[in-house]
Amino acid sequence: MDPLVSLALATVAFVGTHLAMSHPLRATLVRRLGKKGFSGVYSLISIATLAWMIFAYRSTDPSAPFWMAPTWAWWAASAVMLVACILLAGSLIRNPAFPHPGAAPKEIPAPRGVSAITRHPMNWSFMLWASTHIALIGTSRNLIVASGIPILALVGSIGQDSKKARLLGPVWREWQARTSFVPFGGLIAGKVRAADAVPGAIALIGGLILWAAVTWFHAPEWSPRALLG
Repeated sequence: MDPLVSLALATVAFVGTHLAMSHPLRATLVRRLGKKGFSGVYSLISIATLAWMIFAYRSTDPSAPFWMAPTWAWWAASAVMLVACILLAGSLIRNPAFPHPGAAPKEIPAPRGVSAITRHPMNWSFMLWASTHIALIGTSRNLIVASGIPILALVGSIGQDSKKARLLGPVWREWQARTSFVPFGGLIAGKVRAADAVPGAIALIGGLILWAAVTWFHAPEWSPRALLG
């Protein structure tokens, strides 16, 4: 099989199984397999399809790019990736809107930090990552992977909003009214205060460390390592 075809199929499998198991098939699978069984199957399929993507990507030969961004764009992309890393680090701390199955819906605390920037900080970190990669270099294999990830993140975010609306009802709708889907949308619309949209120390420090590590190893020709000689 052509490596690019394999990569496209792997990307479709990774995105499709993720979305299917997270939303339309989730309730049925949990009912049949139990929570632990579902988690195990979900993890195995996710790992298998991700491994397929990685193997297929590495099997492709880097083709001549359809476009290559100028040098200044790489620095702009680095700034965007810093925001993405901070959103990702902040999303790993605590999700204030995480529903607890079986528990009565409780009032969700006022959005702060990355949650005040967007109610989907993790998924937006992936979308920002993909957008920078598409903008910087247009190789076939890069476009396949970097097109699949934002589809997964965008559709997944919409699905999460719908699922939480069913689980939490008015509590979630009130939270939606106080937050924004698009990063910094709530700040621009006046839904949140600027002081509340400042990421916490863990998000900032963790994001900076992640960004520095990615920059250091991912682009050595213009990374701090190269600048320091």
